[in-house]
Amino acid sequence: MSASSPVPDARTRLAAAAVDAFAARGFHGTTTRDISTTAGMSPAALYVHHRSKEELLFELARLGHLRVLDLVRASVAPLSDPVAQLGQLVEDFVRDHAEAHTGARVINYELAALRPEHLAEIRTIRHEIDLVLREVIERGVATGVFTTPDPRMTALAVLSLGIDVARWYREEGRWTPDEVAAHYRLLALRMVGAA
Repeated sequence: MSASSPVPDARTRLAAAAVDAFAARGFHGTTTRDISTTAGMSPAALYVHHRSKEELLFELARLGHLRVLDLVRASVAPLSDPVAQLGQLVEDFVRDHAEAHTGARVINYELAALRPEHLAEIRTIRHEIDLVLREVIERGVATGVFTTPDPRMTALAVLSLGIDVARWYREEGRWTPDEVAAHYRLLALRMVGAA
């Protein structure tokens, strides 16, 4: 870090440490001490900013999912053609899950650790993400540019493929985020039968 770089605040340091710890050990295998120590703080520091380890995971998941909801909405907003919308949405979604793969893996694969009311809130946001994609696919079917017998299931399949990128993608791997995003765009368009 350079002398001119701002020092991250305590909440930011705790969030980054939690992502790293949850990714390495899983939610249940991570202690609050693991998180605080990784953040360079005292063992009790987490409780100054969060009521519990679960609340910290919920905050990470909520903010991450809201960011992705904004991303998919922004992907389709300037476009009117369903083919272009689907292609752009998939590219942006997949690229994001590759570039932020560690955090994306945590907020998608550790959800079972959330309390029921927190999980319900995340599911509501995920449903909104699904609706953006489903509306694009349904419009494509209605206008005849897509052929899929079940737009809802197809939307879930496309999102699942994109989310799974966070599970396997690594910087040292064979493909860049842009290459993965472009290939997944092609796969998604084939899934809906686009020309």
